[in-house]
Amino acid sequence: MIVSQILKSKSTGGVFTLTSHANVAEAAGIMSDKCIGALIISDDGGATPAGILSERDIVRELGKHGPSCMSSIVSDMMTKKLVTCGLSDATDSVLAKMTEGRFRHMPVMECGEMVGLISIGDAVKARLLELAAERDALTDMVMGH
Repeated sequence: MIVSQILKSKSTGGVFTLTSHANVAEAAGIMSDKCIGALIISDDGGATPAGILSERDIVRELGKHGPSCMSSIVSDMMTKKLVTCGLSDATDSVLAKMTEGRFRHMPVMECGEMVGLISIGDAVKARLLELAAERDALTDMVMGH
């Protein structure tokens, strides 16, 4: 399966973004309300991501600096060096990048603009569907169907 197929199968209504000058408490509130693990930080509404802020980023800063970090601006805490994928990238490639980089969310870029966001859960679900289809095909072949 490729990334474009994963995006088509997702039932969510887009990518949640926040501007770089918002505070971390606002970001945490959005993540909590929307039950999401990360926000894209973008000052142009999402076409050009400046970074990503994840639950893990917030927890790491809470551990270092305590609750006072919640008043920090997201640009101080976000991951600025984004690893992205394209619409034609294979699920295996995306999973490998996420595993190697130890992150769970990846912006999908096309022609220099962000067109979606996939999570490790999305990629694992897609891979499991692929494996089930392969299993079924092999079973049918062995059974002579």
